[in-house]
Amino acid sequence: MPATRALTLYLGELDQPVITDYQIAIFLHRAYKERKYKDVPVKSTASSLSREILKKKIMQFCSTGILSRYTSIGGNRVYSIMGKKGFDAGDVACSVDPFAYVSHLSALAYHGLTNRIPSTLYVSSPKSKLWAEFAVQRMMKDLGEDLQEYLEHGLPKLMRISMQKIGKTPISIHSSIHLGAFKLVRGRNIRVSTIGRTFLDMVREPSMCGGMRHCVEVYKEHGKIYKSLIIDELNRHGTQIEKTRVGYLLEEVVGITGDPALEEWASHVQRGGSRKLDPANEYEPTYSKKWCISINVQDLGVDHE
Repeated sequence: MPATRALTLYLGELDQPVITDYQIAIFLHRAYKERKYKDVPVKSTASSLSREILKKKIMQFCSTGILSRYTSIGGNRVYSIMGKKGFDAGDVACSVDPFAYVSHLSALAYHGLTNRIPSTLYVSSPKSKLWAEFAVQRMMKDLGEDLQEYLEHGLPKLMRISMQKIGKTPISIHSSIHLGAFKLVRGRNIRVSTIGRTFLDMVREPSMCGGMRHCVEVYKEHGKIYKSLIIDELNRHGTQIEKTRVGYLLEEVVGITGDPALEEWASHVQRGGSRKLDPANEYEPTYSKKWCISINVQDLGVDHE
């Protein structure tokens, strides 16, 4: 079986709508080295993949329509795969950026926690320095002892591809020092923040989750159902102020009382002018005595001392 046939089979088996030049190069490099794909022999006169062969293969697949340049992002580095239907902008983002995942308001919509339909796709991805470190680790994993040879042949490196829009969908990319907590979606190459992390993100970056008032509404409607996931995520990854915000919401807004974890959080609270329910709003004199936090979101339906 020629390498062209092997690549055709490989593309057909992918659960993603687009592919990068790096992904194509990694597949062909392995096919040329191993001389097989899934135990089926791969015949070629070349002993290894070169930059020229890679370029020729991509051009050949583009001429037949199996691949086509994805014009929204990536320049000449991202290609649509013919026949891949039922995917959305989140699938594209996660196929292009191997360390990205759908988050914030987009994750709320995916998990059915909001009735809002985001016009913007919210994605989280590591900060540039950490992303570059992850990329080196991924290339070492993908290529092993062949890494040096691969680079000497001038083949594509795993590099971050800028994404402002995917089709007509604007992209909002959030990068922070916090590593992501996400789940894989069966049958698709898409990653979505876990329910626990999504609730944590609502008190970290409420502006990216529809605003703090909307976040309060989500907590009020769904907080009791997902209490254990929320508390577990906060215990693992939440800061003290984040525990204070979530503790107040779960106890005073959702109505959960007597929970040992919440009592433990409350025992460590500290009052201060910077401690606010909504981190983006000004400090208000109304506050929770137990949680020592300014309730700077109006009309929550909660009585405070």
